[in-house]
Parts: sequence; C-alpha cells; structure tokens
Amino acid sequence: MILYQNDITRSLLLGCALFIATCASFAQVVDTFPNKPIHIIVPFGAGTTTDLAARFIGQRLSDMTKQPVVVENKAGANGFIALQYLLQQPADGYNITIGTNTTHAANAALFKKVPYDPVTDFVPLSGVIIGGSVLAISPNTQVNNVQELLALAKKNPGKMSFGGGNSAARVSGELLKELGGIDIIHVPYRSLPMAISDVMGGQIDMVFGDAPAIMPQVRAGKMKALGVTTRARMPGYEEIPTMAEQGLRGFELNGWLAAFAPKGTPPVVADKLSQMIAQIMRTPEAEKFFGQNAWKPFPGTGAELATFQRAELQKWQRMVKSAGIEPE
Repeated sequence: MILYQNDITRSLLLGCALFIATCASFAQVVDTFPNKPIHIIVPFGAGTTTDLAARFIGQRLSDMTKQPVVVENKAGANGFIALQYLLQQPADGYNITIGTNTTHAANAALFKKVPYDPVTDFVPLSGVIIGGSVLAISPNTQVNNVQELLALAKKNPGKMSFGGGNSAARVSGELLKELGGIDIIHVPYRSLPMAISDVMGGQIDMVFGDAPAIMPQVRAGKMKALGVTTRARMPGYEEIPTMAEQGLRGFELNGWLAAFAPKGTPPVVADKLSQMIAQIMRTPEAEKFFGQNAWKPFPGTGAELATFQRAELQKWQRMVKSAGIEPE
C-alpha cells in the first residue's frame, strides 16, 4: 500500500486521537475507582493474622475511599478455596486477597497439583507484613524448653503430634523433626484457631502459629510458648528464645502477608490499590498495631512484591526438599 502525505498525516492524527482517548479513559477509571464496595477475600479463618491484617487494611481503605470494604473469610485447603473463589470473581479491582507465604509460595512446593498459578494468576499489589511463628504446647505438658520437648518426643516416638493451619506450620514441624531427630505426627487443620483449641484440649501436643493468635492464650496461662522461628527474638516477646538458640542450628522460618488482585485487573486500578495499601502500611499506626504482635510492615510496589515472591518460591522449594517432605 502506498501512503501519500495526506494519508500519513491523517493516520498520525487518528493515532494521536486514539492515544488521547485511551489516556482519558484510564484517567476516568482512576478518578472514579472505587465507586462501590471492595471485597477482601481471606484464605484463613477469623482471628488469624491474615484476618486481622485484612480488617486493618479494609477499615482504612474504607476511610480513604468512602466506600464499604467487605472482608470475606473462606478458610480451608491451605487457601485453595479462597483463591479459587477469588479467580471466579470479576477482575475489576473490587475483589482482592491478602495472600501469604502459604498461598503464594509454599503451596507450589508442598502439592503436586495447585488449582491456581501463584504468579501468573495474580497481580501483585503490595507487601503487608513479615514475621515468624511461635511453638506452643499445653501447660499440662511437663517441659519448659525445646530440648526438654525433644527428649520427651524421643521417649515416645510416633506418639506426639503437631498441628497448624498453614504451610509454614507444616514446614516448621518438619524442620523440628529433622533438626531435632524426632518422630512426631502432622495433624492438618483448616485454620490456626482450631489447632490452638485442640492443643489446649489435649487432642494434639503442640502447634506452630502466629503470635497474635497464640500469645493471648500464653498470657492467660492456657498455653506455654517454647520458642520462635525467627533468626532473632521477636520484638515484644523477648522472653521467648529462638529455636536456634535452643540447639536447633539453622532453624529459621519467616511468614509474610501481601495483597494480590486476580489477573486481568486493569493496571491503572492495580496501581491505585497498590499505592493505597502501601500508604496504609507505612503509617505509624500500622507499625504500632502489627509491631505489638511481633510483625513488621513491609509495604512496596507491585514490582517489588513480584521480585520478592519469586525469591520466596525458590526458597520454599529448597526448604520443602531439605525437610524431606513429599508433595501431596
């Protein structure tokens, strides 16, 4: 085809007009978003750290946008139920999730088949918090530290059990088995509060879980905290030694939460959500709220979260293999 000067000029003008119209359309979307309720899908039950974080962010998103934010708990199957549900919803920015190291890193290593792709099925928005877990037992168990627990387990091979409501708890227990040279049984739970209840009731012996869920029971004398999974002692819980301090060299496991939208969410909307969530997590209020429960905010851009998540996926593959866990 031969284009003459007038044709070229006409084409350039048409292209410019389309570009301007597209920019105007994007600007209008950003200006009007959100104009209806936002739904935050939570992969774990009420009272978990993920739930607390979703409600903290949800309230402040509502304050910022003057729109309601609805938190929906869809616990079970290591987050599969919630994320499958999320991916069935419109990808318009009005449906997001607070994912975790379980849902967006560990599951890919722990299961042969995961009903979603933790990378390609989601748009990373921002990191939320990062921290560790607490190993706790019933106060009726006659041990006071990790070494005494290991000694008791060695006297009763295959008879003691550990529970938890996520992949971090599973891997923590497997690391305890490997590094401590013990034989204990993993009991899966849909959510951490159920595992905590069974430890207090004597149905299982120990649990790895988030400090906000476990420490109130410890403070009330209903559970006994033996160790934390972080490299250094947790802020606010300095009386609890790390697992490594108690003879388990190399025992270090951090958990994290981050915000994701389903794939197909318009980039301009995802960017706005990313900025709002990061802004919330950078406030002194967020630092104080999560810091009192030994969690540290780690807000950032979607691109920063994507880089972090890729590294975490590789790390969890290594940890699961090192712990000798066969994918289910």
